Amino acid sequence: MKTYMPGSDIERKWYVVDAEGQTLGRLSSEIAKVLRGKNKPIFTPHADCGDYVIVVNAEKVAVSGRKLDQKIYYHHSGYVGGLKETTLREMLQKHPERVLEHSIRGMLPKGPLGRKMYRKLFVYVGSEHKHAAQKPEVLTF
Repeated sequence: MKTYMPGSDIERKWYVVDAEGQTLGRLSSEIAKVLRGKNKPIFTPHADCGDYVIVVNAEKVAVSGRKLDQKIYYHHSGYVGGLKETTLREMLQKHPERVLEHSIRGMLPKGPLGRKMYRKLFVYVGSEHKHAAQKPEVLTF
């Protein structure tokens, strides 16, 4: 008996997820599962079996507790003293799509495989997206 290995025969679907009122972490983990392909019976850890995911209304994602003021995002410019910090509240005002992207990216594998999976994620502010030609299915959690 031969073991099945998914190759170029993987059928990829397009899904649309509405982030309005959804909790950030719970939504991110479900999207990461779909991007990895863990929702399919042909899941293989070392292969990209996942589907494409479009997230709309990224600015309306919900968080619990006092995370809006206590959760801090850091980035460094590369220069001495170049550490910058931004709270979740500021990030949601300036770049709301980056909050979801950062959360989902952290849940994907690190390395070339994770980067390939991350490229199948599209996050938009507002309810409009430019992928109507792919005929995406609505995905609810």
